[in-house]
Amino acid sequence: MTTTSGPSAYLQVAEQVRDRIAAGEFPPGSQLPSLADLQAQYGFSHGVGQSAYRLLEQEGVLLAKQGRGYFVRPQEPRRTLVRRPAADGPGPDHAFLAEQGALPGLRSQSTTEAATAETAERLDVAPGTPLMHTSYLYLVDGEPGYLAESWEPMSVTGHHLIVLPEAGPYIGLGVAARMAVIGIEVGDPVELVTARTLTRAEAQALDRLPGAPALAIRRTHYDRATGRPVETADLVLPGELLAAQYGRRPGA
Repeated sequence: MTTTSGPSAYLQVAEQVRDRIAAGEFPPGSQLPSLADLQAQYGFSHGVGQSAYRLLEQEGVLLAKQGRGYFVRPQEPRRTLVRRPAADGPGPDHAFLAEQGALPGLRSQSTTEAATAETAERLDVAPGTPLMHTSYLYLVDGEPGYLAESWEPMSVTGHHLIVLPEAGPYIGLGVAARMAVIGIEVGDPVELVTARTLTRAEAQALDRLPGAPALAIRRTHYDRATGRPVETADLVLPGELLAAQYGRRPGA
C-alpha cells in the first residue's frame, strides 16, 4: 500500500479504500479494515484513518456501527413502508407493517429519571418530577427501523403493575390498553410532525447516514376524563424507509 503524509493524507486513503471497494475486494455489507489495520497498511497516524472513514461515511460509501467497526454500505434501494399511528403503542401500527410484508420487532430499555424542563412542560408536571423513561429501537425485518423515546409520570403509573411498559404481566399492551388497566381512558394521541435530518447518534442507531431526511413526531396521550397528559413520546422515522399516513378508509 502507498504510504501517505501531509494534510491530504486522509483524502488519499479514502480514495484507495474507495477503489478497493469498487474493485470488489470488499463487497456490500462486508466489514472494512479496522483503524489499527489501516494504520499498519498505510503508515500514518490513527486520526488519518478516522478522517478517511468519516469522509466515506458522509459520502454514503460505508456505515459505522458502534462497537462493531466499519462496513460497506449496501447500495440496493430500500422499499418505503407506510406508517399508520398505532392505536395504543408508541410506534407505527405493527399489524399494518406486517400487512405490507414487513416483520416488525423491538428492543427497549426503561429507567426512572427526573423530568427536564421540556418533558415537565409536555406532561404538565413540575421539573424534577419522577418519570418512567423508555427508549425503543423498532426493527423492520430484523434491521433498525425507527426510534422512540417515551415518558410517563410515576404519579400516574408508579403504584401499578403497568409501570414498566415492556415488562411484567402487561408487557407489550401499549399506552391505551395499559392505561385502561388503571381506569384511564385515552383518546387518539395528539401528534406534531416535523421534517428534519438525522443526528449522528440517530444515524448510528439506525445504520443510516447523518443528515438523512427524517420525520420527527412529538406525540402525547391525554386522559379523556381530566385532560391531563399521561404519556408523551418522541418518534424518529427515517424518511427513506417510512412515510406517514393519518386516518383510515371506512371499513379498513
